[in-house]
This record gives sequence, structure tokens and C-alpha cells, in this order.
Amino acid sequence: MKMFSTIAATLLLGTAHSAAAGHHETATIVDTAVASPQHETLVAAVKAAELVDALSGAGPFTVFAPTDQAFANLPEGTVLALLKAENRAQLQAVLTYHVVAGRVTAADLVSQIGDNGGSAKLTTLEGSVLTARLDDGTVTITDENGGIARVVNADLAASNGVIHVTDAVSLPG
Repeated sequence: MKMFSTIAATLLLGTAHSAAAGHHETATIVDTAVASPQHETLVAAVKAAELVDALSGAGPFTVFAPTDQAFANLPEGTVLALLKAENRAQLQAVLTYHVVAGRVTAADLVSQIGDNGGSAKLTTLEGSVLTARLDDGTVTITDENGGIARVVNADLAASNGVIHVTDAVSLPG
């Protein structure tokens, strides 16, 4: 199983973007997201949810960060509704469902998956669980509703954690 984990980690890490090689290590998770052209919706949501200070804190945090396209794939009107001030608590729940306490690199995650019989349970800051699995060398994250997000870019290092870019928005149960 250890050999499988090593091979899988190598496959996964091979997808990591070259920007992860130390470029963002002095920037916080929020700073890194702000600098990303594919996370404008996420940044707007973090600001609307008043989570900038929390996600700029010491951490460390692991963030599964949906792209703008992932947010665009939600049912029409969902993002606009979540960004309204009266829905702040719901938006905070959605966003903190994408955050895990601690720094969990791709290699750590692949190792946890291998050590736990093919899946790893990740308790989010929101308090619910995401399930990570390997699917043809790609880490997938399954939310409590059965929604699946693929990690499309792993190990973007930040001073207070690590970001894994996903192709879908995970929603708490």
C-alpha cells in the first residue's frame, strides 16, 4: 500500500502548478487567492462573509478553493443570493466547509487515503466532513450531499497554510 501511495502522490504532485514552488510562501491564503485570476468569486465571497481576517490569521489552514468556473456551475442565482448580507451565515458555512485546520499537503492527503483503506475523512471548520479519495491518480473531494470536486491544482503554498484548487463547490449537508 505504501508503494501505491508513493506512486499516487507522484502522479498528484505532477499536476501542481509551477507557482507552488515557493512563489506564494510569504503571502497568506487570502493574498494568494486575491492574486489568482481564477478565484475572483471566492475572494468576493470571503470578503462578503467577513472571513478575510480569519483566513489571514496564523493558521495553518488547508483550503479546497473552487475556481470561478466552479461557482458559475452552481444553479443560477445561487452566488448572488449567498453574497447578500442577510445570507452571511449561510455563506460563512459554505466557505468554512472548504477549510480544514492544519497544513495538509497533497502527499499527506494521499498518504491518509492509503492508510485508511481508500478514503480519508476531513473535518472542516464548518464542523462537517469531506471525504477524500483517489480516482485515477487525482484526489477527489466528496461533500455530504454526494457532490464531487476534483483537485485540479495542488499544494499552492501560503504563509499560513496550503491551497488545493478544485473544480466544484462543495456544499454542507
